[in-house]
This record gives sequence, structure tokens and C-alpha cells, in this order.
Amino acid sequence: MATRLLFFTAIFFLSFNAHSQSKISEKDSLEIMSVMTFQENAWNKADVNSFMMGYHNSDELVFSGKNGPTYGWNNIKQRYLNSYPNAEIMGKLSFDVKKIRLVSENSAYLIGEYYLKRNSSDSYGHFTLLWKKINNKWFIISDHTTAAD
Repeated sequence: MATRLLFFTAIFFLSFNAHSQSKISEKDSLEIMSVMTFQENAWNKADVNSFMMGYHNSDELVFSGKNGPTYGWNNIKQRYLNSYPNAEIMGKLSFDVKKIRLVSENSAYLIGEYYLKRNSSDSYGHFTLLWKKINNKWFIISDHTTAAD
């Protein structure tokens, strides 16, 4: 019995792992990159409201950073507004996407780096985004961003 359970568990993880590293279609990749470009442009116009359109408007949305997780679209928006109250502090943002892979038919992850050029002090770091396709549109459902030392 234990051997059968171990066998089926191994098969499950092997098949899950094989699928989780699937290449994403060009269409889906371009759609996700379009959202990333939209967010970058919105940020560089100091438009947090538009920047937030890339995130799924849900209480389940999560942003994780050095201070731990923040849950919910409204709370995350408020976090951005508090942390970046004006265009000078927001600076100019650019993303460098390193990898996009499918997790399932309607979910993907993206790994990248961000660069924030500001007058006072620049910032640079890494992020991992979990995406979900909802009504044929890709949205971020989890954002883990950390500044580099």
C-alpha cells in the first residue's frame, strides 16, 4: 500500500514538474509582456491607478516584500500610494524579464529584475510574479518583490 502511494505521488510530482516548466505560447507571452509594458509606462507617469490595472482586483491578491505580505487589491494600492506619494519618489521604472513559464493552461510565472532611477537614490531588485488568465486577460495574482542590497 505504501509503495503504491509513493509510486503515484512520484508520478504526480514528475508530471506536475514537467508541465510547470512548459514554455509559454508566443501569444500568451506577448500578452503578459504587454501588461508589463503598460505598468512600466503607468508608473513612469506617476499613475498608480493605471499601474494597478495589471493586478487582479481581488481580496486574494498578495504582494510580498521585505515587510511581509499585504493582501487585497485596495490594500496593495494604498501601500503603493503611501510608499510612493509623488513622481519624484516614484522615479523612472524599467523591468528586465528573465523568464516566463506556464504553470498550467491559465497560469504562469514570471521572473525578472526592476530598476528604479530616482534623483535621491536608485533602487534595484528582483521579482517573481504569478499570473492567472481570467476572461482571456492575464492578471498578476501574486507579486513577490525584493530590493537588492
